Amino acid sequence: MPSKEKPYVLLVAEAIYSKVCEIKKKNPELTTINAIENFIGTTTYNDISTGKFHDELIEKVSKKKVPEETLRLLHIQKDLSVKQLIQYPELYYAKSHYPLEISQRAFDHLWRMCESYELWCKETKQSKLIILNIVD
Repeated sequence: MPSKEKPYVLLVAEAIYSKVCEIKKKNPELTTINAIENFIGTTTYNDISTGKFHDELIEKVSKKKVPEETLRLLHIQKDLSVKQLIQYPELYYAKSHYPLEISQRAFDHLWRMCESYELWCKETKQSKLIILNIVD
């Protein structure tokens, strides 16, 4: 039986997933895609996209006895998240509502994070945590 203890690198995915679920719960008419789009611009999104989320996580984790490799992976994840979730004031073309490539990249990154959280839930037999049903 796989361990149900969350790997540290999954904590950002869990934070994103939880917030997207919260948005969807408050707005049941939203699709999962819309809920993820609404997540962009939230405080949690801003903390992840600026690196603040990981800085606080790394600081907390480094006080525990964790392998150096874990810290290295968190730094890599932070760099990737900051690059993928790069912030620009207007992510959409004004009249067309088509997302710019940069906002599509952010959306794809957020989708993959939610997907990885669900995969971990499935792998650890915690299906009650799967709310969005991205992986099926």
